[in-house]
Amino acid sequence: MLVKVCGMRDEAALAEVAALAPDFLGFIFAPASPRYMAAALAAEKVQGLPASIWKVGVFVNATTETILEAARRFGLAAVQLHGQEPPAQCEELGEAGLLVMKAFSVGNAVNVARLLPYVPFCDFFLFDTKGAAPGGNGTVFDWSLLAGYNLPVPYFLAGGLALEHAAELAALRLPGLVGVDLNSGFETAPGVKDAGRLAQMLQALRVNRE
Repeated sequence: MLVKVCGMRDEAALAEVAALAPDFLGFIFAPASPRYMAAALAAEKVQGLPASIWKVGVFVNATTETILEAARRFGLAAVQLHGQEPPAQCEELGEAGLLVMKAFSVGNAVNVARLLPYVPFCDFFLFDTKGAAPGGNGTVFDWSLLAGYNLPVPYFLAGGLALEHAAELAALRLPGLVGVDLNSGFETAPGVKDAGRLAQMLQALRVNRE
């Protein structure tokens, strides 16, 4: 199970979480988010993270030029698109050398027809809980909706995941599932992660992976 810790914006917490060696660290570049990091973290702090950790920029309906500039400035290797970005933009970003993750909100069903145009241009999908905000709504959706998933793009689960879900996630077997996205369930304040709780979560998931 790959682990992505998203919404990093506090320098001290970033160092503590990076020491846990998650597979991905996410940085939110959407100004409307309480976890918006562009003014809170110096580019050098992101660039200086271990090369073994994928640095992911999270964007909502940003232009390709804006995303590529942020990638250059902060040393991002991957991008997570959390708005209504079209497949063509995913293609552009992939051709620019970025790993592309496209997020989709899940309510009462998974809209496979909506996913299909993105299949050729995405390395991962991310399924989050449908809510008022593009992401970060802090609630869990019904994971069994993905039991019939049969597309070739692997995906991450997001949406309200917390330490209480550790055992269930470690035992979860769903087609296409490769990782989890951890955010608000591990915070003491928006963008400030609790490294102790994250360490417990990573340990639970990694024991299962080994």
